[in-house]
Amino acid sequence: MSALGGPAVHGGPAAPSADDGMTWWYRWLCRIAGVIGGMSCAFAGLWNCVTINPLNIAAGVWMMLNAFVLFLCEAPFCCQFIEFANAVSARADKLRPWQKAAFYCGMAVFPVMLSLTLTTLFGNAIAFATGVLYGLSALGKKGDAISYARIHQQQKQMDEEKLTGSLEGQAL
Repeated sequence: MSALGGPAVHGGPAAPSADDGMTWWYRWLCRIAGVIGGMSCAFAGLWNCVTINPLNIAAGVWMMLNAFVLFLCEAPFCCQFIEFANAVSARADKLRPWQKAAFYCGMAVFPVMLSLTLTTLFGNAIAFATGVLYGLSALGKKGDAISYARIHQQQKQMDEEKLTGSLEGQAL
């Protein structure tokens, strides 16, 4: 029983954590960027595979894998034919924004390191931008000018007190 007298609910599906500091519109922006990044990775990866260079083919396959992971994590409704899509998406929603940022940026950088071409650069740019968006949300909200002014005022007072205290100590 909970403190309010009702039954305690444990073990239910976890909603996206509300303490990650992301607003609803920013969360949707990140998801839309992930879907668009997945589409760009898929098309550029397919285009990259139409060659005889083995490194380009490897980079193209990796980019299509990136697209699949982005769709799986950000838009599981695009992967309805896969049984474990909702489970993977729920697990990805539990990750902190900085973890998603590191994962998405790392996924996007690897094909570029394999084969540095315009196709891999432009194909992974939006997927990398998705990681950057998650990374920016991990930094937190920007403070307001009033609180920064108070902090600056307090530091200034402390510095003046230290200065006057050291000058008084020298005068004795």
